[in-house]
Amino acid sequence: MTEGVALLTVFVLAVFVGFEVVSKVSSTLHTPLMSGANAIHGVILVGAVIVAGTADEAGVLVVALIAVVLATLNLVGGFVVTDRMLEMFGGKPRQVPDEEGGA
Repeated sequence: MTEGVALLTVFVLAVFVGFEVVSKVSSTLHTPLMSGANAIHGVILVGAVIVAGTADEAGVLVVALIAVVLATLNLVGGFVVTDRMLEMFGGKPRQVPDEEGGA
């Protein structure tokens, strides 16, 4: 029981620290932060797939499949947000002038 309480305490503290760190990031650094987070979520997704593939009990399999779904959603969402943020920094598309009086 005390091991579960210790793990829950570490998890709650990690949530608070993560929230404080991410909320203090300036807007110019959000794109690199999201790229790093996407790499981390890719590793988490691979780990969740490995756990799901080697699960022997139904409960472990259910939790692993939930982890796969959540990690996939987080990974895809991170790429969507990163793409939108990069579009904000892109220039206006160039228009090619039409040739008048062609051959």
